Amino acid sequence: MLQLDTLAISATVVLVFLYLKRKNARSFSHLPLPPGPKGLPVIGNLRDMPTSFEWQTYHKWSKELNTDVLYLNVAGTSLVVLDTSEAATELLEKRSSIYSGRARMPMMNELMGWSFNFGFMAYGERWRRHRRLMHHSFHPSAALRFRPHSLKASHNLLNRFLDNPDDIIGNLRHMAGETIMSIAYGLQVQPHDDPYINTAEQGVHPLVAAGVPGAFLVDALPFLKYVPEWFPGAGFQKKAKAWKKLARTMIEVPFAAAKKNIAAGVSPPCFTSISLQKMDEGTPDDAYREDIIQGTAGTMYAAGSDTTVSAIASCILGLLDKPEVLKKARQELDSVIKPGHLPDFDDEPALPYITAIVKETLRWRDVVPIAVPHLLAVEDEYKGYRLPAGSIIIPNAWAMLHDEDIYPDPFTFNPDRFIDKDGNIDKTVRDPAHACWGFGRRICPGRYMAFSAIWIAVASIIATFDIEKAIDDNGNIIEPTHEYISALVTMPKPYKCSLKPRSKEAELLIRSVAHQEIF
Repeated sequence: MLQLDTLAISATVVLVFLYLKRKNARSFSHLPLPPGPKGLPVIGNLRDMPTSFEWQTYHKWSKELNTDVLYLNVAGTSLVVLDTSEAATELLEKRSSIYSGRARMPMMNELMGWSFNFGFMAYGERWRRHRRLMHHSFHPSAALRFRPHSLKASHNLLNRFLDNPDDIIGNLRHMAGETIMSIAYGLQVQPHDDPYINTAEQGVHPLVAAGVPGAFLVDALPFLKYVPEWFPGAGFQKKAKAWKKLARTMIEVPFAAAKKNIAAGVSPPCFTSISLQKMDEGTPDDAYREDIIQGTAGTMYAAGSDTTVSAIASCILGLLDKPEVLKKARQELDSVIKPGHLPDFDDEPALPYITAIVKETLRWRDVVPIAVPHLLAVEDEYKGYRLPAGSIIIPNAWAMLHDEDIYPDPFTFNPDRFIDKDGNIDKTVRDPAHACWGFGRRICPGRYMAFSAIWIAVASIIATFDIEKAIDDNGNIIEPTHEYISALVTMPKPYKCSLKPRSKEAELLIRSVAHQEIF
């Protein structure tokens, strides 16, 4: 009898708990939505949506409405913009179990064939396998083995600047492509017009446009994916068809070349060779499958090429505006680097000002201003507001990295903000890593490798070149425009500047290390 009473009490407690839990879940429906611009019936804020530099408009609305969480209804799709680091930390970090999804993105994933890219995958086991494989290869300790690839590419970049100092963006693109092709596939690229880099660039280029929320109506109205390409207004179908071919070529051609080199025994250690070896050895982790290895390698180029170019190009713009920063960095380098040598990763601890310059670059001209949007799995509450299930969550990294309460005078390039009175990195200043690499469980897994690649390139350029504003034929200074391309990854438009070797010795040193094998 006692046992029956105990069971009855336990059952009652469980039922009450479930009832209260269900009642609490329902209570969210009575809460107001976060503030946002007033929309129209049916289409909501569709007409209000900015078409470029949307992070600035989102921040403007947030300020006007005095909110750090902004709500937009785009033809029935809920968008929630997080405008502060506090909001992003609370939701994307502390509640990451329900905020780690991705929007469906029919244009990219279903029409353009980018479903291989785990950065855009739905949160689940398939994503976990890809993420786990990436983590195994690029966590802080593992990423160290790929530093020689970045070092060689930075040396070759210096040589390209000697040969063609006017093509800043083009030279940086080649360097980024060389770095990733080497790390991902162990492929050595040609000095000019490399077919692997060209193939990858052609594959990635459409992604930059398609990745911006609202760029294609099919992302808001997925049923449009079934509209035939001959139908009026279905031009996106023709684009998607052509872009899908480019995407498949991008991931298949270099992977096949890498496998051929591995079989012939001529491949240096790289992500593909190391991963395929573990697969052949029967590693029990089911992340080591050929399709996952191929997809992850392809993701690396998409994630790392434009981002690296953007960061270094922005850094040069900052140095052009602040010659005193360049002078201070050069003094630090000259006091640490021995004559006849170029900067190496072993010098990094003794070069805090170079590190501060890279940190400030990632803050000042953030590469991915709204990150890649997340998806809210279930209805949630924040600060008394209801956040609907299925909402697309847009973290406004640009606003977080230009918060004047955290970074005074935020639109000025000032690496000294990260330096303490003793000349070391000031750890009391918030590292831009809190926003520039993404958030929560979707944070960039290649961030350690990416930071190292940017760091060594910046250190090498400053150590060997005079960086000055260009002069026209009449002797007038050409002021950089600081114009940027608005896309998922922002990119400076091509600009002019003067890059000349600091000395004859520097030029000879650059020539001596160009295309040198350092593995």
